[in-house]
Amino acid sequence: PDLTGHEKFGLGNVKYNISRIHVTAVELPSASISLLPGSGIRLVIANASLTIDMNWNIRTWMFKDSGRGTVHISKVFVTAIFSTPLDNTGPASISLTSCRTTSGDVDIKLNGKT
Repeated sequence: PDLTGHEKFGLGNVKYNISRIHVTAVELPSASISLLPGSGIRLVIANASLTIDMNWNIRTWMFKDSGRGTVHISKVFVTAIFSTPLDNTGPASISLTSCRTTSGDVDIKLNGKT
């Protein structure tokens, strides 16, 4: 979905819109799944990266600008714990119990026109 909103900076508001968001690359060089006896499953993803392309535009009382942008996020680490109840009364289920995510680097490139 598109991201729209406004922020207050100094002398006025900045309205923004980020649209046509597309994930163009995902790298998962190290991922593992392990069983947690009696409780569930642990998923660990290390050193992942993600690249996103998008259109952007901003508008203030003084100027407006728009263009294309690329965001590259790297050194992403995710640890997620899923619980799997051992209940034989219905269909199997799984739920997210905890999730921790960190990212190391974010590189943003905006190409615009006036």
